[in-house]
Amino acid sequence: MTTGQLPDLTVENLTVRFGGLTAVNNVSLTAGSGSITGMLGPNGAGKTTTFNACTGVVPAWAGTLHLGDCRLNGRSTASRAAHGLGRTFQRMELFDSMTVRENVALGPEAAMSARRPWGQLFCPAKEAREIRSRTSTAIDLCGLGALANRTSGDLSTGQRRLVELARAIASPFRFLLLDEPSSGLDVQETEQFGAILRTFVAETGIGVLLVEHDMALVADVCTYIHVLDFGCKIFEGTTAETMSSDIVRAAYLGSEGVSAAAEGLAHA
Repeated sequence: MTTGQLPDLTVENLTVRFGGLTAVNNVSLTAGSGSITGMLGPNGAGKTTTFNACTGVVPAWAGTLHLGDCRLNGRSTASRAAHGLGRTFQRMELFDSMTVRENVALGPEAAMSARRPWGQLFCPAKEAREIRSRTSTAIDLCGLGALANRTSGDLSTGQRRLVELARAIASPFRFLLLDEPSSGLDVQETEQFGAILRTFVAETGIGVLLVEHDMALVADVCTYIHVLDFGCKIFEGTTAETMSSDIVRAAYLGSEGVSAAAEGLAHA
């Protein structure tokens, strides 16, 4: 679904301040193409703020952001998306009255129209064919074929999360930021979500930076993890190293999720 050399996302010494509050303090991380990198931390650790700084929703007070060779600092959210940086949000953003196919198609339609000087006034036939192809491929990958003509408002939470993922996959992004994409899913749905995400990355080579509270999903799909707490990065390492780290356990106050994920890795 994509061609050409795909970029890494590099964050160097990122600091984000809101008045006198430092929400992110001197954070550096790299998330490579062709892999799923995790970003963990308790509530309020600065994970979503880091995402917002990467996508231009909030300004970086200090530090540099690069998508491959493209410096993101100073660019608008639209410009960063046009250069291939996409994201999903914690809160689902679907149009309930539209079908699954129509919602998924909005991803590539919006991205392509933003590149045209005439915007949405005219869609060339070649682009229309590409939109249809991307939409169908993403729907099939996410197992939504039987639901393609159903309105999104009639779907379960798990199905709606898959529609969001399909829309992001269908878009011509070159790197994806996923913000708690499994929120509201049950165990079976989360396992399905993880399998789809692994297949997508393996087939396209696109890099993913994943913020997620479900430790089982993180342990299943991520190869490397960065951990934040109180706006600072406190640990980074492989998934096995992270799940067995005393520093990470302390940040989560002995979270059962961390312990269970570490035990699962030990028996994998």
